[in-house]
This record gives sequence, C-alpha cells and structure tokens, in this order.
Amino acid sequence: MPMIGWLFLLMAFGLVLGSLLMLRDSANKMPIDKEKLKRIKERQAELEAEEAKEAERKKD
Repeated sequence: MPMIGWLFLLMAFGLVLGSLLMLRDSANKMPIDKEKLKRIKERQAELEAEEAKEAERKKD
C-alpha cells in the first residue's frame, strides 16, 4: 500500500479513537436539579404502582 494509504488509515483510526475518548469523558456530566430529580422519582413510583395494579388485574 502506498504511503498516502497508510496515512489515511492512521488518520481515520485516530479520529475514531479520539471521538470515543471524548465521548467517554463527557458521559454522565449532565447535572439535574433536585426539583426535577424529585419529579422523576415521583413519576417512576407512580408508573411502578400502576404497573403493579395492572399485573394484579391480569392475575384475576
């Protein structure tokens, strides 16, 4: 393979690797305020209670 081919291959590999490292570094850095987190947990509890009721109805 000509030298330019190896250069393009190396650049592509570096681009992919760099993108993956940036993605890893930026993961889980989305702060959620306490009020919104409270609403999320309340909604999750409501959904779980609703699913439990539906499961109980299906048993009967």
